[in-house]
Amino acid sequence: MAGPSPRPRRSAVARRTVADQLVAQIVAAGARHVYGIVGDSLNPVVDAVRRAHADGVDIEWVHVRHEEAGAFAAAAEAEVTGRLAVCAGSAGPGNLHLVNGLYDANRTGVPVLAIASHIPSAQVGTGFFQETHPDRLFAECSVYCELVSTPTQAARVVRTAIHHAYGDRGVAVLTIPGDLADLPAEDDGVDVLTPPPAPRVVPDAGAVAALAEALDAAGKVTIFAGAGCAGRREDVLALAEALQAPVGHSLRGKEHVQVDNPYDVGMSGLLGYGACQAAMEGADLLLLLGTDFPYDQFLPADVRTAQVDVDPTHLGRRTRNDLVVVGDVGETVRALLPLLTRRRDRRFLDAMLTKHERAMTGVVGAYTHDVEEHRPIHPEYAAVVLDEEADDDAVFTVDTGMCNVWAARYLTPNGRRRVIGSFWHGSMANAVPHAIGAALAGRGAAGGPRQVVAMAGDGGLSMLLGELITLQHYALPVKVVLFDNASLGMVRLEMLVDGLPSYATDSPAVDYAGVAAAIGIPSVRVEDPREVRGALRQAFAHDGPALVQLVTDPRALSLPPKITRQQVAGFTAAMSKEVLGGGLGEVMAMARSNLRNVPRP
Repeated sequence: MAGPSPRPRRSAVARRTVADQLVAQIVAAGARHVYGIVGDSLNPVVDAVRRAHADGVDIEWVHVRHEEAGAFAAAAEAEVTGRLAVCAGSAGPGNLHLVNGLYDANRTGVPVLAIASHIPSAQVGTGFFQETHPDRLFAECSVYCELVSTPTQAARVVRTAIHHAYGDRGVAVLTIPGDLADLPAEDDGVDVLTPPPAPRVVPDAGAVAALAEALDAAGKVTIFAGAGCAGRREDVLALAEALQAPVGHSLRGKEHVQVDNPYDVGMSGLLGYGACQAAMEGADLLLLLGTDFPYDQFLPADVRTAQVDVDPTHLGRRTRNDLVVVGDVGETVRALLPLLTRRRDRRFLDAMLTKHERAMTGVVGAYTHDVEEHRPIHPEYAAVVLDEEADDDAVFTVDTGMCNVWAARYLTPNGRRRVIGSFWHGSMANAVPHAIGAALAGRGAAGGPRQVVAMAGDGGLSMLLGELITLQHYALPVKVVLFDNASLGMVRLEMLVDGLPSYATDSPAVDYAGVAAAIGIPSVRVEDPREVRGALRQAFAHDGPALVQLVTDPRALSLPPKITRQQVAGFTAAMSKEVLGGGLGEVMAMARSNLRNVPRP
């Protein structure tokens, strides 16, 4: 059988515009997709992508339904591949919609280029239709933000933006008036942009020696690891072995250090579980490795603390700083190990491991077994079944809120899986847009694309519901597993611990499976927990997008491992207000749903 007809080639004398030059540069830098919505001032760039694609260049325009989703998708593609990803918005409202997703990408630290097209050059400064100032507006959510004013300037500014996105690990924003993008390019002969290899950040020898001395002097040491330990798992475990130290982690550090880790004691923070909090508070020295963990209320103020990070701005801004080392975690640990006196005393480690096991089989595991008859479905149980049924190399994208909790506690990392979320920016509605980028990143990969699972909440999905159309439009094999509690569960919990009865957190029941089916996506609504596994297996077996709507218990709350007196008082006050308001039945139902989740000594 004859192969596909070759794509037509453009004439060698075709005019090359600034937009053509821009597209050639982003392709040379590694970009494969541009996410956005076409229109007016952006049209020259869109047409340049079309012409390049027609010429056989590996670049594609991806039509999302909201520019915010395009920015999220670019962020996920950049995180999965490490390559530059691109999103775009037309003048005024179009590019303003990018802002939230760009904040997420920039705070996550992934290389994204945003093209913010602008009104005609001659109209700038006149209060023209849709006029904004993108070069000012995007400054806070980017590492580089610049206005392209002339064709002479364009090539160098585009290159500079790309190098900032790679080198500063964040978002670069280019503001380009539509009329300028359509002008003839002034070619400087440089389209090739080689992403720079990561540098070695070697710590100061004196700082390492001081840290070794402090670790040797400390009776009990706990390690708390973050995303800066990516690719450094073996080093972290070697250090834990030398120190006989328990290892806790942040949410972003989980996938990097929890795999086959005999020293693991779980996670701290609002979503935390296990013995991590106790291990940090019970240590004589707390060693923070590659983490800028933001919740200082979970970091002990009375424990001596040492911190290792490649970014000196992270040092000491969350907690006390008794010792600091600026350096890569791996480089630092490898320099540190020969200086340490290896320990044999495991009493502190064993005590924390025992405490962790009790927490995992008691509190965290309370609703993961013997619940096949419970309705509404316990979300914890659904998360465990999802973990068991998903592929070993699946990419999970996770909505902010209660889905973060279930992912943090019940998804098992294995060194091949990825878990992506708005873990630093904390935006709602990120799961499906992130999944779009993750799925496109793997399209055409050798051996077939990786499984992509969007763990979505009904609050998040409903905000950017139109992106289900994008999944169907591009036949992306994303499996949307919807944890539908018809409630903003995390907000509900926040209100309760602040002493406020929940208000405006509930949503009407919606047949999201029916909505997805109307779009053309195979879907199922599940209310019986005995049907969860079968529904997931059927969805995972489908080649294209699929949606499984799990109707879960809206009263299931996530309680952190450390509960303050103030939180207890707030919760009690809120429950009293519920009773006085005639909500005794609601209070009793919530107690039945969460009694086993209350941490006990």
